[in-house]
Amino acid sequence: MKSKPYIKLSFFVCFLFFVWFMPCSLEGAGSSDIHVWEMQEITLKAEKHHDNYYKEIECWVDLEGPDFSRRVYAFWDGNNVFRVRIVATVPGKWTYLSGSNQKDDKGLNNQTGGFNAVAWTEGEKKENPNRRGFIRSTSNGHALQYADGTPFFLVGDTWLAGSTWRLPFRGVAATENYIPGPGIGFEDAVAYRKQQRFNSVSMIACFPNWESDYNPSTYADKKGIYLRNAWEKFDYYTEEGKLTAKNMRDEYGNLSFQMLSEHKGVADFDRINPDYFKSLDKKMKHLSDEGFVPLLETVRRDNCPSWKAYFDFNESYARYVQYLISRYGAYNIIFSGIHLDWIPKEYSLTALEFNRALTYHFRKYGTLPFGQPHTTLINNSTYTQFGHGEDCPWLTMHSVGNKPRDHRVSDSMEILFNLEPAYPAINFEPYYTGWDHEINMPNGERPAANSARDNYFSRAQMYGSVLSGGLSGHVHGTSAYDITTTGEPEGMRHYFWDALRFNSASYMQHLSAFILSEGSKYQELELCHGSVHPRKAAGSPEKGLDGWAYMMCTKEKDFALLYFETQSVLPKLSGFKENASYNFQWFNPRNGEWMKNIVVKSDEKGFLKLPFFPDGGNTSSTDWAAKIRE
Repeated sequence: MKSKPYIKLSFFVCFLFFVWFMPCSLEGAGSSDIHVWEMQEITLKAEKHHDNYYKEIECWVDLEGPDFSRRVYAFWDGNNVFRVRIVATVPGKWTYLSGSNQKDDKGLNNQTGGFNAVAWTEGEKKENPNRRGFIRSTSNGHALQYADGTPFFLVGDTWLAGSTWRLPFRGVAATENYIPGPGIGFEDAVAYRKQQRFNSVSMIACFPNWESDYNPSTYADKKGIYLRNAWEKFDYYTEEGKLTAKNMRDEYGNLSFQMLSEHKGVADFDRINPDYFKSLDKKMKHLSDEGFVPLLETVRRDNCPSWKAYFDFNESYARYVQYLISRYGAYNIIFSGIHLDWIPKEYSLTALEFNRALTYHFRKYGTLPFGQPHTTLINNSTYTQFGHGEDCPWLTMHSVGNKPRDHRVSDSMEILFNLEPAYPAINFEPYYTGWDHEINMPNGERPAANSARDNYFSRAQMYGSVLSGGLSGHVHGTSAYDITTTGEPEGMRHYFWDALRFNSASYMQHLSAFILSEGSKYQELELCHGSVHPRKAAGSPEKGLDGWAYMMCTKEKDFALLYFETQSVLPKLSGFKENASYNFQWFNPRNGEWMKNIVVKSDEKGFLKLPFFPDGGNTSSTDWAAKIRE
């Protein structure tokens, strides 16, 4: 039977509607249903040619779903291609509509689509905890949890140059029970740390002005503008006999930005190179697939004096910040707006200048669209440098780090914990094992790399930082943060594969087990150092890491966690219920073993007298942790 003309016409009209209104593609979905928290990609193609797609075009989709309505920005991916990466945060029907600042470009505007999101099963969530949803602060503001309420305690490592060729992505799975050695790849390092129960690594996205060239690692141009204060490439000297900088290209030799012709050695911060970030894409996806929640940082502060000198800094920097958020904001991440490890006058902008740029970004683009924390790695304290609340509206997670790396960091952590409203807090740069540097010498002491004393200092910073209010977790570090790798002389910092095997890393899983031993109960902990008598052993130095005791407890005093540094004096604890019985257990932070439970009783004034340290006596010859439960 022949088709009737109106049927043919109706089919043709429907076909034209589909072609006209649905030319953008939703990639990553194998069927009409997709999983929640699983990154999907929408492709948009500009119809008109532009000289600088990165600078001239802003495009986006307005994403709508159950109790969700946000604008999600696209990133330029080369040629005329823009991509929008999204996730569905809850099951149900989701739709999107594209738009841009190019009102007459049909390839970027009025593109629509939709999908149905379904939940993961509990079994699938156990295979990858990122399926529980992106991390956010707990209701009291002091800790982190997945979107489904499962506690997230960050167990991180420091791979600042892990975004570059120094830790190459090979596309090959690590061998079973891999042991780090020369030729290590990205997948190898992730597998090794995953065996040790790490769930995060810290990386700087790119190092634009860094190159192994004819210039020193730290140098200024003819105008006196410093272009970099880079890590040295050992045994590679300039004509003047100074060490040059580490090369920070990707595995294929790509730079992160084009370079300016009129200012030699300066990146053209208005012309990004998408090919570099395509290499980083593979690493970010691999971390997500392995259940990691990386700290992704924008750039190191030493690239920014030239950025401000030769560009409209607030606008250009905000564009770059948004590029990273657009490219990686559909992964479970913690975002760091600047790697501000040090604020020297010559090699950095001020904290105020960075705060202005990040506030400018916030006013223009808003928060991360899917709710992940925005913080910075910092010199001393984010509160000291930026303030709190409306002082820095972009910041949703506080940190301490780098200076100091001793007892004084506890004071900074306690200040952060007591802020109102409360934000999660963490120590991003504590004591680094194996690193021979003046800021990494508690009380002036520099033990041998990977010695018992060296590893103890790392352990003391772990427990001391967390039990001073850093309930978000902790980030471990070593002398190999810069990733000296295959084909380079070792120099003053260890090869990456050697430092990965330092004993200090093995203690991180014990820290996590200790904190999570009562499930999410640790999230209710409050500072209780005033209930420890004495808290500090006589003569214990403020600039050291010996002799101090730490305690956090719940408001009801029905749960407490304690840590005692080496040379601590056994204290009495106050503020507990009168004439009550409590369960007390020692914990060995070196091997993660719990001692036998001991019942202790408070006196008529609510004081608890603790049993002797496991190594005997009232003064500890090594460090110990403990737990108290009613």
